Parts: sequence; structure tokens; C-alpha cells
Amino acid sequence: MTTGLIPGEQTPEPQPTGEPMPQQRREPPGETETALHADNRPRSSVITARAAASFEPVGRSVATARSFVRDTLQGWGFADIVDDAVVLTSELVTNAVVHAGTHADVLCLRTEDGVRIEVSDRYPEREVPLQSAAVSMGSPDREGGRGLQLCAALATRWGVDYTPTHKNVWFQLNLPERPVGTRAAGPALPADLLPLADGRVRVAVLQIDRKGGISAWNEDAEELFGYPASDVIGKPLTDLAAWPHTPGTGTGIAEALQLSRWEGTYGIRRADGRVAQVYASHLRVRDTGGEPSTVCLLVRDHERAVLQTPSRVPAGDQTPSSDGQSTDPFEVFIGSPAPDDLDGLLQRTVERARDMLDGDSAFLLLATDDETELEVRASTGLPSARQRFARVPVEAGPGRYGSARMPAVHDDLAAVPGAVPLLADTGMRSVVTVPLKVEGRLTGSLGVAAEAPGRYTNEEALRLQFAADRIALAVESARLGELERLRRGSLSFLVEASDLLAGTLDRDQTLALMAQMTVPTLATWCAVYTIADQASEPYLSYVLHEDEELIDGIKSLLSKVPPPDPVPTPGARVWTAPGEVAHQAALRSSMRSLGLAGGPTHRVASGIGPTLATASAVGGETVVLPLVARNRVIGMLTLGKPTDEHFRQEILELAEDLSRRAALALDNARLYSERTAISQSLQRSLLPPGLPQIDGVEVEVIYRAAGEGNEVGGDFYDVFPIGNGAYGFAIGDVCGTGPNAAAVTGLARHALRLLAREGLSGPAVLQRLNSAILDEGDRSRFLTLLYGELRTRADGSAELKVVCAGHPLPLRLRQDGTVTAAAEPQPLLGVIEDLELYEETVTLDPGDVLLCVTDGVTERREGSRMLGDDGLADVLTTCTGLTAGAVAARIMRAVERFASDAPSDDMAILAMRVPGIHQEA
Repeated sequence: MTTGLIPGEQTPEPQPTGEPMPQQRREPPGETETALHADNRPRSSVITARAAASFEPVGRSVATARSFVRDTLQGWGFADIVDDAVVLTSELVTNAVVHAGTHADVLCLRTEDGVRIEVSDRYPEREVPLQSAAVSMGSPDREGGRGLQLCAALATRWGVDYTPTHKNVWFQLNLPERPVGTRAAGPALPADLLPLADGRVRVAVLQIDRKGGISAWNEDAEELFGYPASDVIGKPLTDLAAWPHTPGTGTGIAEALQLSRWEGTYGIRRADGRVAQVYASHLRVRDTGGEPSTVCLLVRDHERAVLQTPSRVPAGDQTPSSDGQSTDPFEVFIGSPAPDDLDGLLQRTVERARDMLDGDSAFLLLATDDETELEVRASTGLPSARQRFARVPVEAGPGRYGSARMPAVHDDLAAVPGAVPLLADTGMRSVVTVPLKVEGRLTGSLGVAAEAPGRYTNEEALRLQFAADRIALAVESARLGELERLRRGSLSFLVEASDLLAGTLDRDQTLALMAQMTVPTLATWCAVYTIADQASEPYLSYVLHEDEELIDGIKSLLSKVPPPDPVPTPGARVWTAPGEVAHQAALRSSMRSLGLAGGPTHRVASGIGPTLATASAVGGETVVLPLVARNRVIGMLTLGKPTDEHFRQEILELAEDLSRRAALALDNARLYSERTAISQSLQRSLLPPGLPQIDGVEVEVIYRAAGEGNEVGGDFYDVFPIGNGAYGFAIGDVCGTGPNAAAVTGLARHALRLLAREGLSGPAVLQRLNSAILDEGDRSRFLTLLYGELRTRADGSAELKVVCAGHPLPLRLRQDGTVTAAAEPQPLLGVIEDLELYEETVTLDPGDVLLCVTDGVTERREGSRMLGDDGLADVLTTCTGLTAGAVAARIMRAVERFASDAPSDDMAILAMRVPGIHQEA
């Protein structure tokens, strides 16, 4: 899009034609001739600015074109004709991108008297549904020809131009006549009809820099909101603004600050934690250096008349059409194509309804699927808290909406309190409400309210009902489309959530996933309470907020609030305690920080920022969903919104589905953690309590059990005192891995200790162990075992008596680097009953090392290669002079580096070394 000033340029005028135009007509190349026009009187105006944009042939381009024209005309100061220009542009762009299926080029030309807008498409052969000026264009409900009908009804002048490649429909809207120097004016009114305001009207003036930070803050702003300028200068406006914005749709505050002009209602969070509703007017300016900023004028919402642009057409006025009949502006809107999104359609509906009846506010509620409640979906002129999906019952209950199913007019709400709960404490006195019905079903309610009593009669109710009947079907269609999109998105969300929750059995990770999936998709903040057992109180286990800086404040606040009751009833229930406690804490903090000196102006210290921020963060609706698994409440999922926000019912239903999945995942993680703890405790009981200190001998063991989470496998080791200065040592390998092998491991280790301490020899100990293993029957497993007894001598050497029952042979490393086997192989255990075993004596001289390993070390493989006994011996020859611990570590490092894959078998390494004489000294 480009804009610029073109001094002296003349507005292009259509040339008159002397004959009616046929249905379809081709023009000579390069010739432009007017095909249609409503007024061909010559008139010349200087073009002072232009703006142009091109839009692709897709449905969303219509909404984009509307925004382009609205922003352009508001920037030029043509607010009086914006609405008509937007309606006409919407129709003509729809004809181009939807019906003609081509790009649409929109050109806006500013003149002294008004604006000319041209919409061109690239389908010149398409018929213009008009044969002559006298032919009627038919019903407004017709699919084709409506754009030209609207041009005839609303435009000052209009026409259609043709070229061989384009069809150009143009219209001109002149500014209304008004006194010199007057931009907009309203009629003189009696004093009792003037809008109400406080004794002194305060206008807060804020200036927002390019980055959205506050750069100016006047005294009225300090008085209205409680913050001195020093506390807010440099902070983003978004920290204070409670913007009436539906996530994913509509205009956000960042976008509004970028517009050349903007006017509307939102909230500002005061220093006491409450939200003050304001009416604001924004103007985008730039300084002499070209730096842009936005000047914001704000007044109390009930004083909006100070800033609000007067209605272009007074109530009851009607715009004459070309055939002399009256056309209601709201009917024109109803006949135009609806916005692509439901929220846009509803917002424009309430704005048109308010303007049509010259009201101060308007609102629209949609019925739930069971038609028992109405949900606030759009409003204008009301506090933001009232357009955040708040719900009211239709038929019964406190705060019921008694006027939903039939048109109703309330002359004075002060006489009928609670008749329209949405308007409580808003200052509105009179209201007219009408139902939205489709095929007899209640689908919603549309209302317009005014601050003065007695403003509406049955005539206004009929006009509003006519408009509601025209829009009801479009609203219901858009609602069903939105509901279908939400359901598809919900299914996708739940599938992804289930995959993530199923991918972990860690309790803490499951809690983190639960919170991360809800924030910010479903809620602004989340807290998870867990319950260990039926006798335990709920415990605050996890807190998450979309702003990480607020997590600690919310966690501190919730720790002071009694946890919600663990009620197993399914569904979300409202929990008001956090919001109440947060507000009280913020109020106390503010009161402590108020200075009593200095008159009515109170300075608020910056130290209360976190408290106020926390109060704002949890000040909206908070709901609790039970986490129920296996018929037991194992916790609660708490979801919250910031100040003035409510949850949509669809979001609560989605959160309920998520809570069921999360509860099962959390309980599975709990069971897995408990069983893992039991397993690890049992496994640790099978390991030796520790290695004894043997005078004159270094002993080191390295043990690795195969399999994730296993601490004990089929391999085992032990070193223990026997008595009389003797120590027993063993290293063995049970067939297989895992729990069954570990059971035999425990049997072997405990049996060895008991039998050895009975004074039996090594062969006798192994023979009795063999019988014990065979007694296990089907649970028995064969076992390879190296068992020995060690005694130190006075000369510094050590004597070992060993029995090697089917186990890899122990290796002896001498000081000169030679490696030899220290025993001979004998039959393994657990296979035959009568074993003939014998023991061998080995002497370790000072500096010698005895290395014992299981077959997980020697059978380490990389493809077809295997480490083997020879490879182990080669590694051991490099360990001369190393301590027992260094020898074991070097062997394990060599085994791990031999192959890239993780070991698939248990491994145990037992190294014993007699220190040299020089080391003992």
C-alpha cells in the first residue's frame, strides 16, 4: 500500500454516454468509457492524497480490504463516511475476489469534499446486472447485484468503467455540510439530556513510544489510576491495560496502537489491583525527527461522551435510496457479506445495533448447546469483564436472564434490578433485548442499552428484532463453523497430549507436562495439587504462568490459601479463594505504601509491584478440575485467568478431557516410581554392604548391571571376612540377566558367606552351594563361580586358595609385566549333583595383581570381533605399577571403548593387588 500527496491533480471524471449499455460489451483497446453512472454532472476537485492496495482472490481478502479502507479514511479524518465506505468496499471486493475470482485493486482518493474509492477486478467480460438506469435491481437478498444497489443507495455519485483488461466500479462519498472549522457536531440538547460526568472531568494523557512503552503520564492519569509518573514511565502499556481481546481473533492493543486513529473501551489496572474501565481515543503522530508515537486520551468509561465521536446519523434517521424508498443502515449491514470469523461478525453486529438505536452500549450473547445458559460473546460500551465468556442462566437460578426468549423493553433497570445481569453496576438504565432464533430454537440474545431511562419503545424493539432475524442464521452458521474448528483442534490437542503423557513415567516430568500443555493454550496460569493417599492433604506440587516472573508470586500466594477440597465430582468448579486473597493482599500492600501527607494525592511505592502483578494475574476466573484415577482422587488441576477474564465452556470441556488423561498418566508415573523404588531397594539388598579393609592387600571392584534401571543382574561379587585373618572372595555369573538371575545371585552370595564361616574348605563350600541351587527345581540356573580364600603373610605376600568352577580363569600380573592364568578350569555349578572340585594355591608377591572378571568383559563384541581372554591379557600387561583401583578402571575403560554399542551383558571386575615394599614404607 502506498499513500502520498499529489497537489493539483484532478479527480478523474466519467464521460457521459448517450445510449443505454448492453448486457455485455467489449471496448476497443486502450479506450475507457463509462458504462454506468448515477450522476454525470461535471465536477472537478483537487486530489490531496491517495492510498492503494491489491488483494488476492481469497475469502480473507474481503476483511483485509475493509480494514484497509477503514484505517485509510480514519487517518484522513473522514470518520463521518467511514461506515458507508467500508460497506460499499466490502461488497465490491467480494464481487471481485469471490464471484469474479480475480485480484481486486482498491484505490482511495482524498479530495476537498470527500473521498472517491475505485475497486477494479480483472474480469471485464462479466455482466453488470443492470440494463438501464430505470431497471430495478430486485431484492436485497439476491446473491448478485447487491454491490451496485448499495452504491445507488449510499453513494453521492458512482459508476462503472471498462477497459480490455479491467472492470472498475467507483463511488464517491461527500462529507456532510457543517460550519466552517467544525469536524463533527451534534444537535443542541436540554440540560437534563446531557451525559452525566463527575464534578471535574479528568482526562488522562499518555504517550506511547515506538516500542509500546509509556513516555508521558500526566497528573490526571496519576489521579485516575493511582500510579505516579515515576512508576510507569518506561513500562509497556500492556502491563496496565486489561484489553478486551479474544485470543486468536480481533485486534490486540499492539495493533490498535499502530493505527492512525482508534477509539474504544478497555480497562486500566489501578494501583489497588482493581480494573478501571476507560473510554480512550488514540492518535498516531510523529515528531520533527520522524519518530512515531501514539497519544492516548482516556476518561472514565461513563464519561465517554467527552471523547466519543458523535453518531453520523441521528436515531431514527434513514438514508434515502435511489428509488425514493428508505433503507435502514442496519439492513444495509445485514445484506453485506459477513466477516470471515465469528467474533468479527458479532462485534460488528453489536456496533451496528448500538448505532441504529443511538444507544450507549450493546451486547450479544450466544446460547449453549443445551440452551440453558447464555454466554457473552461481544459487547461495546461495556467493561471488558463483561465480554469474556461470562455465563448467565436462561430460565432459573440466581442472576437468570429473564428476557431472553421474547423481545423485552425495560424503561428503568433501577426499578427491576437483575432483569439483565450483564448490565449490573454499569450505569445503564434502559434496555431493549430481542432473541436470536433459528427454526424456533433460541440461539442467542441481542440487546441495546442507554444511560437514560425510558429511551426505548416497542417500535425500537421491532426494529432490533427485524435486524436480529436477519442476522440469526448467519451467526448460527458461523458459530457451528467455529465449533467444528474447535472440536477438530481439540482432538488434535488431545492426541498430542496423550502422546506426550504416554512418553514418560517420571512423576515430576508428568507434572511439568500437564502444566505446559494447559499454559497458555487453555489458561493463563496453572497449579497442580497432588494427594499421596486418602489420609493426606492436597499438596501444591507445580505452578506455571505464561510470564515466568509471576510464578514465584503465585506460588507464594497459593501456599497461603487452603487447597481446594478434593471432590471427585467430574467437571470444572469455580474456586474464588485465590482471587479474594490476592485482592486483599494487594489492598493491604497498597494501604501500607500510601503517604498520608500531601493532601488527596497518594503516592504508590514501586515495591508493591509484584503484589499488584500477582493480584492481577489471579484476579480472573479460577476453576478446579479433579484428577481421578482408578476411582481415587489423586490431585487437582487448577486453571486461572487474569483480572476480568472468564473461561469459555469449550475450553473447560477440553480441560476436563485433558485432566482425565493427565490423571491416569500421573497415577501410572506414581505406580512406576513406587515399584521402581521397591525394585531398587530389593536389588541393593543383594549387593555386598561394602568392601572390607584388608591389611597388606588392595581390593577394588567395578560392577555394571545390564538393562535400564537394573542395579543387580546375573553377575555378582563379594569380599568378606571369614575369621582368623582370612578373607573370602567370590565372583560369579548366573545364566541369564534380570530379576530371575538376580534371585539366584542373592542365594549364591548369602550361601557362600554362611558356608565359609562354618570353617568348610573351598571345594566343600561350592559343593553345598551346588546342592542348594539344584534344590530350586525349575527356578534353578547354572552358575559359574570363582571362589577363594586370602591370607596375608609376614613377608608382605599373600596366599590365595581358589576354586574356578566353570568361570573365566583369573589372571596374575607380575611386576615384570608377564600375565599368566592363576587357576585351572573345573565344572560349573547347578548342572550335576556330584561335583569333584579341588582348590589351588596362588601366591601374590609384592607388586603382583590378581584380576577376576565375568564373561561380560571377555565376550565384549564389535561386529565379528571379540575382546576374549587374549585381549584382556594384553590390556592387563599395560597395568604394571598401577594400584588396584587404577587397574580395574583401565580394564573397564578398554572394554567400553572396544565397541560403540552399550554393553548387553552384566560385567564385574575384581582386582586385588599386594603393594610393593617401597609403597608400604
